[in-house]
Amino acid sequence: MQDLGNNAKNCLQKIKESIKDEELSPTMVLKPPRTYILRGTTNCDNFVFMKQYVIDELRPIDYKLVKAYLEKNFSSSDVDGIYWIQLDQNILTEIQVEHTSCQPFYFAVELEPNLITFELLIRTKKRIRCDCMGYATEKQRNWLIRFADSIFDTLEIKT
Repeated sequence: MQDLGNNAKNCLQKIKESIKDEELSPTMVLKPPRTYILRGTTNCDNFVFMKQYVIDELRPIDYKLVKAYLEKNFSSSDVDGIYWIQLDQNILTEIQVEHTSCQPFYFAVELEPNLITFELLIRTKKRIRCDCMGYATEKQRNWLIRFADSIFDTLEIKT
């Protein structure tokens, strides 16, 4: 890790101490969360975290298969390697059902040569902020993980 200065190191230490052990699915392949420091500041409030389901150590052939599958079956964003997967309508929260003008809802997938990241933030493409957007519920999270695993099953890639 690069030298972040004493304030950033203290912030990082406080964050590490505040993390509690959570029950994890035995099928998950996890990496530590990515931490970004915005605008080079060392204020603890400027650390950004994203809850994600990550499958790493993709082989080059796995990457090519997954990339072709995502490009064929799902919409991509303007950013290379980012795909939008529509959330199943049957598992929307009450507020997501009510917000018909925000529908459909999506989660983002980022594909890199050595890993794929499924963000657990449910979003709409129609607004930047809305009460209907937020982290996946347990039901949505489980659906997303089964969905992610099904891609690898379909392509016969061992994870």
